[in-house]
Amino acid sequence: MSSTARPDDGDTSKTSAPSTPAADPLAPLAALPGVPEAVESVRKAVDRVYGHRIMRRRSSEVSAEAALRGARATAAVEGVDWALEEVRRRSDFGTEPEARTVGAALRVTAEAGQLLDIWQQSPLRVLARLHLVAAGGVAPEDTVGRPRRPGEPVDSPDLGLELPGADEVAARLDGLAQLMAGSTSAPALVASSVVHGELQVLRPFGSYNGQVARAAERVVLVGSGLDPKAICPAEVGHAELGREAYLTALAGYASGTPEGMTAWIAHCGRAVELGVRESTAVCEAMQRGAA
Repeated sequence: MSSTARPDDGDTSKTSAPSTPAADPLAPLAALPGVPEAVESVRKAVDRVYGHRIMRRRSSEVSAEAALRGARATAAVEGVDWALEEVRRRSDFGTEPEARTVGAALRVTAEAGQLLDIWQQSPLRVLARLHLVAAGGVAPEDTVGRPRRPGEPVDSPDLGLELPGADEVAARLDGLAQLMAGSTSAPALVASSVVHGELQVLRPFGSYNGQVARAAERVVLVGSGLDPKAICPAEVGHAELGREAYLTALAGYASGTPEGMTAWIAHCGRAVELGVRESTAVCEAMQRGAA
């Protein structure tokens, strides 16, 4: 992870008393100026849509629509911006590159909801599964579902960031997995932003890294209890805010500076709030009988 999020890198020969609990590596991020306000704003927005009367009896329909819209949006972030109705009606997603990108988005978004329990025990297994599902038999079989090895290429859009080496990727993935498996009590927005940002910066797989990163963000938001019914698609917000803003905020995460980290977390928070707005509109349409 970026330097701001790392635990103390001081003299490891010094040991703490056995009764001293380990510091939460994400606690400094959660306390950055502006971050508590972003966390609270997201929580209030999510609470409002969960209080909508439609959620009392048709929440499963809202969840399904949110998944479809989230999948369309995560493909749009990758540069394939299909109309929602085209995604809804299409059945063949294996014919050309754009269709494969949308198909991968649909598969990985659907799969994310099935992996919540596994995430708590083994985040790396979940990431491997998400990549396997995204690749859908297109990528070479011996490269799917595992981090890239030294010298292996990465087939993904240019993020304007230096690509870490395979050894660094392996080490940082292990650190991320340990963090997500129980060593942080950071708010869901902070944890999900770190997972998303870290995976995008690392690009651990040979392909589909962006889609895997945003699906992992979804897993954390849902599994944390912030959005248990998966009705607040952050992917919609990332697409609506635009790729330029996305890359600028991601560069802030990669910098590891307090200002950059704050900007990235705030960006992700805004994306969640826009996802809330999307699902609120869906609820309103259902209430009017228009959906």
